[in-house]
Amino acid sequence: MSNTMQLDKTYIAGTYARFPVELARGKGSLAWDVNGKEYIDLGSGIAVNGFGISDDIWLKAVTEQLGKLPHASNLYYTEPCAKLAEMLCQRTGMKKVFFGNSGAEANECLIKAARKYAAEKHGADCYTIVTLVNSFHGRTLTTLSATGQDHYHELYQPLTPGFAHIPAGDLDALKELARTTKIAAVLIECVQGEGGVVPLDKAFVEGLGAYCAENDVLLAVDEVQTGNGRSGQLYSYMNYGITPDIVSTAKGLGGGLPIGACLLGEKVKDVFAPGDHGSTFGGNPASCAGGVSILGRIDEALLQGVRQRSQYIFDQLTGAKGVESVSGMGLMIGIKPVKPAREVVGRCIENGVLCLTAKDRVRLLPALNIPMEQLEKAIAVLKAALAE
Repeated sequence: MSNTMQLDKTYIAGTYARFPVELARGKGSLAWDVNGKEYIDLGSGIAVNGFGISDDIWLKAVTEQLGKLPHASNLYYTEPCAKLAEMLCQRTGMKKVFFGNSGAEANECLIKAARKYAAEKHGADCYTIVTLVNSFHGRTLTTLSATGQDHYHELYQPLTPGFAHIPAGDLDALKELARTTKIAAVLIECVQGEGGVVPLDKAFVEGLGAYCAENDVLLAVDEVQTGNGRSGQLYSYMNYGITPDIVSTAKGLGGGLPIGACLLGEKVKDVFAPGDHGSTFGGNPASCAGGVSILGRIDEALLQGVRQRSQYIFDQLTGAKGVESVSGMGLMIGIKPVKPAREVVGRCIENGVLCLTAKDRVRLLPALNIPMEQLEKAIAVLKAALAE
């Protein structure tokens, strides 16, 4: 065991089942451990390093901002914060943005905005937010309460009240719930990432959109993992032809620095007044400068490349030896193997490929621009590990 691993075991809370790899540096879709072993990275920091590790354009934008103004409180205006908000609104049609530090914070803001709007519009007893079974929305107590997986609820009772969960695909369950419960919002992931990389049915999502519009129920989409080009569109809801009232995002928006954003649509754009919500580091100039450099390069050419890489992975792995099924969207892909997923990932690590798990699946979240030569080599290693 290395000194770093020993220090980690001694001093860091045991919340992570880490793989036995100590990474030291990386560039693009390659990473090297402390012994100099090279890996092809198919995880990108769990969908964070969208343009790879230490992307040159991102690095220049961040370091220049660090030299000018690394942090300022939200009592003052800063250009990167305002510019990134403008870009997000122009690219999505949303109207206002609140910046935080993570996906969980973005979802906390989303929940606050939905409940404040509903209370003002429909009364104080209209606060229930409906999410889907198998969903995942964060690790704060309230976002865990929103998460539709019992496993996450067992350790932290009592949960924050005011959430209900319906099965994905069951619009009738929502309508039945509405007979007895005043619903403020419905919150979905178009692809349930931590739930096993499972895309929602298009007809169900379209039906949700229509129901919410007809009943003045806010439609909210969690784009923390699916967003910022990951799905083959800028945001995954754009694959479904719906217009959300609120969108949360994080991860890939920052390119490697912490950032979260809650995008507010027309109905809720003015729901917050000064003092209603806040964040010390939200809108941090360095993180936002990085975000500007990332979002500005997620264009149609890049998205077409994401879709092409996605098709290559699906073509290679669907029906391959040792594979039960392949699911996902864009470069957010889950492979259900015959043998345990963690065993497959361990074998890939031995052979120089870093990938992830989600429930019983091997999960792939490579950089959006991973070179095809590296992707082909990594998929060959994965196929061999699956077939063993």
